[in-house]
Amino acid sequence: MEKVYVTKSFLPPVEEYEFYVRQIFDSHHLTNQGMLLQKFERSMSSFLNVDHFQYVTNGTVALQLALDALDIKDGEIITTPFSYVATTSSILWERCTPVFVDIEPNNFTIDVNKIEEAVTSKTKAILPVHVFGYACDVDGIQKIADKYGLKVIYDGAHAFAAKYKGRSLLDYGDISTCSFHATKLFHTVEGGACIVKDKEVDKKLGFAKCFGHDCDEYFRIGINAKQSEFHAAMGLANLVHLDEILQKRRNISELYDKLLNGCVERPKEQESLDYNYAYYPVLFKNEQELLNVFEALNAENIFPRRYFYPSLNKLSYLKKYMPCPISEDISSRVACLPLYPDLEKECIVKICQIIKKAQMGTN
Repeated sequence: MEKVYVTKSFLPPVEEYEFYVRQIFDSHHLTNQGMLLQKFERSMSSFLNVDHFQYVTNGTVALQLALDALDIKDGEIITTPFSYVATTSSILWERCTPVFVDIEPNNFTIDVNKIEEAVTSKTKAILPVHVFGYACDVDGIQKIADKYGLKVIYDGAHAFAAKYKGRSLLDYGDISTCSFHATKLFHTVEGGACIVKDKEVDKKLGFAKCFGHDCDEYFRIGINAKQSEFHAAMGLANLVHLDEILQKRRNISELYDKLLNGCVERPKEQESLDYNYAYYPVLFKNEQELLNVFEALNAENIFPRRYFYPSLNKLSYLKKYMPCPISEDISSRVACLPLYPDLEKECIVKICQIIKKAQMGTN
């Protein structure tokens, strides 16, 4: 059997990508905010219905730029331990201190009821994550931020195309970041974005991603976080297929739901959320059951992934351990099953059969 991984990058018909590549060859404009990149930024602003969209090299740099643009250079940042390591790494890279707040068990997002007790005189911002495309309690988080004068940066790496209360989930907070890495439901091969509320902050971030200057005028310190025309071309070619991608991911998820009903735990549905089917996370009874399932699936060339393990508060290079028992428990027994548009029904059925058989062996 051909190997089946947790995801498989969607690719548009090659002639659709070539249509944009020929424009690049004709113009000889490969990077430095070219015409295709500008078109992509406009298209994304329109799709998300946001005013300020900055396309950058990846989702990690997007977080770093967000911290910089909001002048968060020291102090503490309240965040979640249940995320990809880039969330914590970005905080540390900007010489700030992550303060971990445990998660709630329904959707694995930061527990808003535990945030306020973590606020100190050193707290500068809250950096939550919309895990697997599920929405954080954006209203509750904003109330706390307003009360204490804190900035809110959302790591929305999983949140593209999700809507909450009719708005893009990326349209909350002072800045929301996104990832367009090849593993995401919508990708530009590599890429990321910052969605910025304030016009002046957006201008500042725009300079920061381009070395801090515009032609011969220098405005601030910056880095090279610009994207190329070739990456923008992939984004433009993929965007027209987004509805098709989302529908196929939804159909696969619903088939999993039917076949695995009663066998695994799943995140709870959220009111007011138009879900994007970014992943298919499942929660096993314990870590041993997870490992048994993985062994059985791997034997058949099927490779799910542990999203996210370990709980980030347990990273060895952190100066201080902050207990987060719910995150530590969930991270030990959660996994994401294969999910991508052309995953065949026969494969999904086989995956579910293997899971059930492996669970019987565990019990």
